[in-house]
Amino acid sequence: MRLEQGTAVDGFVVGPRVHAGAMAELYRVQYDGGRADPGFPMIMKVPRMGGGEGAENLVGFEVEHQMLQVLEGPHVPRFVAAGDMGRLPFLVMEYIPGRTLQDVLDEAAAARKRPDPQDIARWGRAVALAAHSLHKQNAVHLDLKPANVILRPDGDCVLVDFGLSWHAHYPDLLAAEMRPAIGSPAWMAPEQVVGVRGDPRSDVFAIGVILYELATGELPFGAPATTGGLRQRLWMDPAPPRALNPEVPPWLQEVILHCLESSAALRPPSAAHLAFDLGHPDQVQVGPRGLRTTRTPFGAQLRRWFQAAGMHYQPSPLPSERVGEVPIVMAAVPHRDTTDAALYALRQAVKRSLGIRPGARLACVTVVGAASLQADEAAIHRHHSEQLRQWARGLDLHEHQASFHVLQSEDVAGALLAYAQANQVSLIVMGAATHGLALQRWIPTVPARVAAEAPCSVLLVKDAPHLALLSQAAA
Repeated sequence: MRLEQGTAVDGFVVGPRVHAGAMAELYRVQYDGGRADPGFPMIMKVPRMGGGEGAENLVGFEVEHQMLQVLEGPHVPRFVAAGDMGRLPFLVMEYIPGRTLQDVLDEAAAARKRPDPQDIARWGRAVALAAHSLHKQNAVHLDLKPANVILRPDGDCVLVDFGLSWHAHYPDLLAAEMRPAIGSPAWMAPEQVVGVRGDPRSDVFAIGVILYELATGELPFGAPATTGGLRQRLWMDPAPPRALNPEVPPWLQEVILHCLESSAALRPPSAAHLAFDLGHPDQVQVGPRGLRTTRTPFGAQLRRWFQAAGMHYQPSPLPSERVGEVPIVMAAVPHRDTTDAALYALRQAVKRSLGIRPGARLACVTVVGAASLQADEAAIHRHHSEQLRQWARGLDLHEHQASFHVLQSEDVAGALLAYAQANQVSLIVMGAATHGLALQRWIPTVPARVAAEAPCSVLLVKDAPHLALLSQAAA
């Protein structure tokens, strides 16, 4: 049923229709009766309920209603109201202006030119951070695709259409009532094909499909319409993006194909890890996967086909638990005004932190004042980067990804906090005196500020020599 503009519906006045999809129609709306709008524009979503429509429309409506009421944050539309299922089901939510990633793809196709790798990485990182925010709330989107990603002018994005989503704390209505494979065929992860829902790495796979299409203009597995076609992704590798677009850099292909691994255990362990790679392409370790320009040999694909025939997918832990098992640990490493004892204590603390978190990623960070870089910025940057690598050689990193970052700022605490916020850091390990500030000044200011303002846990490492110096200074 199409709503006419000007119609009053449960306290809302229907405005123009802005979208008509296969499962729902969208209308701009305002409050009726003189009530002030909530401070943001609103949109009403009405599911299609014609005689030929499937039951998934109404089930998806119920799921989205459930999800919008419990999800929070800037990556989700704000929920306003819902209609009566017995009369006219609808959802009213925040209207998000902006273009979708599907618009970006359509523009690229019309221009016959692929987006720049830097733009692809920026958009992919925004989607990964948005997905990570859901996973921390024990939700998985499970229908990430270009049409469901709205880009904001500030570079962030908003995810929409939660009709196929999953939440750990609510009944999975779709799994109870619908077919085993639930999702949009082109973007579904292999585990979704066999009916496993709730793994946050399924969203990582979908982001990989989005990145692949942005980079090549093609879908890695096509848009299959049969179960047999869907199951091919359980064992088949897509063509390397560089085979379709030679301008794709190896680091971007490495990231894309990492996301598209058929086994969830072989993908980036969390959307935060994916966002980290996309935000730091110079730190991506490129292997044979990133350099390939030909498909996987037939023999290898055949062996994987036999393995897939007997494969059993197991549900992952709760999304928030999964995120907690694979944190990003940041080590704030001093480059002056420190001692061997302080560096050793910091290294031991980092080693212990990594030891109890096998899936953790380590980011070694040092902050250099802007004045010290004026002489030869590149040479000084290389020098401090090599210092970080030498410090990390005492760590056992064979099970951990590690990266090294030299930040430029006169505000040490501000630089550390900004890095932690931007990179979804879960734990900051830092020493009692570091980053070129005098000991007496640094201890009462920078650690306290980082501990008070950090978006994550902070472990402060103090060593006996520095504490003795403090006692002498106090006397």
